[in-house]
Amino acid sequence: MGIREETEKKVFAYIEEQGMIAPGDRVVAGVSGGADSVCLLLLLQAYGRKVPLALAVVHVDHGIREDAVEDARYVEELCGHMGLPFYLARRDVKSLAKEEKCSEEDAGRRARYQAFLQAAERMGGGKVAVAHNSNDNAETMLFHLFRGSGIKGIGGILPVRAEGGTSIIRPILCLEREEVEAYLRERKVAWRTDSTNSGDDYRRNRIRHHILPYVEQEIAPGAVGHMDQTARQLRETESYLAEQTKKALQMCLAQTESQGLRVLDVAAFRGFHGVLQKRMLFELIKGLSPTGKDISAVHVRDTLTLFAREGNRTVMLPFGITARRQYGQVVLERGAAPKWQERPVEVPLGEEIFRIPFVCSLGGLGELEFSAFFVKKHWELPKNQCTKWFDYDKMKECVVVRSRITGDFFTISDGAGNTVRKTLKKYMIEEKIPKQLRDGMPVVAMGSHILWLVGRRISERFKVDGDTERILQVRWNRGCKDSETEEKDVGAH
Repeated sequence: MGIREETEKKVFAYIEEQGMIAPGDRVVAGVSGGADSVCLLLLLQAYGRKVPLALAVVHVDHGIREDAVEDARYVEELCGHMGLPFYLARRDVKSLAKEEKCSEEDAGRRARYQAFLQAAERMGGGKVAVAHNSNDNAETMLFHLFRGSGIKGIGGILPVRAEGGTSIIRPILCLEREEVEAYLRERKVAWRTDSTNSGDDYRRNRIRHHILPYVEQEIAPGAVGHMDQTARQLRETESYLAEQTKKALQMCLAQTESQGLRVLDVAAFRGFHGVLQKRMLFELIKGLSPTGKDISAVHVRDTLTLFAREGNRTVMLPFGITARRQYGQVVLERGAAPKWQERPVEVPLGEEIFRIPFVCSLGGLGELEFSAFFVKKHWELPKNQCTKWFDYDKMKECVVVRSRITGDFFTISDGAGNTVRKTLKKYMIEEKIPKQLRDGMPVVAMGSHILWLVGRRISERFKVDGDTERILQVRWNRGCKDSETEEKDVGAH
């Protein structure tokens, strides 16, 4: 059996094992023109001769590389030869990254999936096929492991996942990169090379170019395949634990719960293994939070202490969530967040703040540290969610830290080079910030003009630009890490 037959047999078995495609399905393939996506497209067409399916292709031009036009032309010509519908989506990823305050890599990923899902919707609710392989999975596992992930993260990339009402499928996740290229060479099909993948600008590329090759050559040949097997076992373990967590919650939760309230029976809770106890608490706290993010192991550990000792005690959690012990129950509740400060706290701008930082306590939310400095030569503005930088010389009035008041507003970019006003109330509604949390969110303001909704976005009016000579730095000290991140960094410069 040749390479082509072996590869198709392996992928077809994987598609059926994971229940990816059923007869009559409409499938949108995301094809960049690289080896992985071209291999995916050829294998899907081959599978379509075995199981009837409607196949279409979407190519996304990110507007970053000059040779992107050639990539699009190659994919369009390939689709023409194969007799497949071709859709070209153009996205200005650089502008999107600036607008959403995230990396170009993250913005590009979101732009691609948005284009794929829109194409699937046009096809009447089809599935989206993307071209991750086993090497991608190994890179993801290592990346999550280095960052301190749980079983779910170390389990790598899911073969099938839901995105709204659409299924994202990864039919070649079972193939290693060498197998992909060998299949294409066997079929004498060329592919395009993305120049951005050859550099080390992205942390994933550093894992791809340096760590995995070293491991394969010097430590454990076949490591990628072994990691793929481990990932499958971890995903099975996670699926089982998720099922057991759900069952355990059904036995521990009282029937008196409401939308913002969860009541756990202490005796029933103590009857479960510590692994399930932690998972139950994580799911409950995450479910009560507005975004499901920023809930960590420390919050679970703090809440767990309520089950260890008797006595009415309370633990304060993020987003205005409280956990309290009352007799034989532990109650988790997301209530109306109180205003953290009755009166505004004035920030003493002047010569002193250039020498000694000013610290404003936010109670249970940590503290804000204000300092100022002159722009340093060749200083580049970092991206960070917990530290913000403002043009000191644009601040002509008193700067205060306070809770929101009626009339508060930002200035934001309209995407055409202009700035417009947006009320803080409208922003909070658009961001789906629960009403009961809004009063508890501190703001840094000058009059009614919001410089920074702490932890969220800043105003365009006070951003640092090429004419800035002095900078006001505001650091939110609440356990945030001042480091680069590949996740969405809301409100960073």
